[in-house]
Amino acid sequence: MSPLRSALVVLAAVLTLGACGTTETASAPADPSAGPGTAAAGPITVTDGRGKQIALDKPAVKVVGLEWGEVEMLATLGVMPVGVADVKGYGTWVTSVKLDPSVKDVGTRAEPSVDSIVALQPDLVVMTAKRDATLVNQLEKFVPVIVTDNGKSGANIDGMRTDFKMIATAVGKSAEADRVLAEFDAALADGAAKLAAAGKAGKPFAMADGWKEGSTISIRMFGQGALVSEVVIKLGLRNVWNGKVDEEYGLGTTDVEGLTPLKDPDIRFFYNASDGDDVFTDGLAGNAIWKSLPFVTKGQVTKLPDGIWTFGGPLSCKQYADAIVKAYLA
Repeated sequence: MSPLRSALVVLAAVLTLGACGTTETASAPADPSAGPGTAAAGPITVTDGRGKQIALDKPAVKVVGLEWGEVEMLATLGVMPVGVADVKGYGTWVTSVKLDPSVKDVGTRAEPSVDSIVALQPDLVVMTAKRDATLVNQLEKFVPVIVTDNGKSGANIDGMRTDFKMIATAVGKSAEADRVLAEFDAALADGAAKLAAAGKAGKPFAMADGWKEGSTISIRMFGQGALVSEVVIKLGLRNVWNGKVDEEYGLGTTDVEGLTPLKDPDIRFFYNASDGDDVFTDGLAGNAIWKSLPFVTKGQVTKLPDGIWTFGGPLSCKQYADAIVKAYLA
């Protein structure tokens, strides 16, 4: 099984999410001596994606992240996690914020090690909703756990924002989160303005990634409700994939024949292949159906830069937006 296929299986198996959480914070004065990864002192209460209130004596500093999007958010806020599930995979798929060499690997994203996590003596563990109720229960015997909730097709940007602000509250970095989100919004507005000025507003697009098992190539489409699709739609472009997608992530699986309804000659097709397993360039090179698709014949297929995580935080989303704008303006 390819690394990408493994990543997709993990996502399908473990990223099942529930309702959006809210946050509450008891404000405390900032400690002027605190370093860039150190939160200000003071008690804090966070309401997570389960609707559960988690009380902390002070904002968390030693944090373990079990999903790459949440890990990215922590690092973006200046709180380098002490432990991460699948550190190597993060380095391949996420380049928006690099991890320090000191970060410990605590197992796979599908099966993180409770012993490895507890051994780090963290102040907090951050993980996705309903990943594994047994795992949550095990961890909560030793350390506070907050659960994110960023999976609702058509509302994934809002979910990302909610999770980012919740995590920021837990680590005492709410002001930093507001700054990052404002910069993200400004980047989207700037990108939309550039595309409109170039006459690209309303142009059709489709986006995907894929994998190969034996001789079978599967294509995962990012429908209109997917996080990165929502990002690109905010740039003023139009997602033309109307196939069936899941309710959480706006994702749908098809094969090359399933792409034949994409007939508009203006469609641009974007894809990701960060692990080097490029089924679109290599696996479909001799496929007659693929070669006959309008966006292929017109040379309107773009491989996006490696390491843009399509389920990430505001910095990954900004990377994706920047790459799309650059492709259209090239």
